[in-house]
Amino acid sequence: MPTTRTTNLSIRIDAKLKQEAEKLFADLGMNLTTAFNIFVRQAIRTQGIPFAIARDVPNEETLKAMEEARNLASGKGKSFTSMDDLVKDLNS
Repeated sequence: MPTTRTTNLSIRIDAKLKQEAEKLFADLGMNLTTAFNIFVRQAIRTQGIPFAIARDVPNEETLKAMEEARNLASGKGKSFTSMDDLVKDLNS
């Protein structure tokens, strides 16, 4: 069986991010080096980043909820004096 040559790689990462990643990967039964190797192998296999990279754009439902929250905070939103009124409005 041929021996595999390894090399060291040095990267900079936020200390808190590294700590969270180490905890996550430990829970998954691996260390940060193993997780990084999995990522690199998958990237080579797919010939790209092995997950979608996109801006976090809220969907239509989330945008509506955000607008409702802004309106409520500014006093323009609906308010209810009883749970029954809220349920009636939700069901309408």
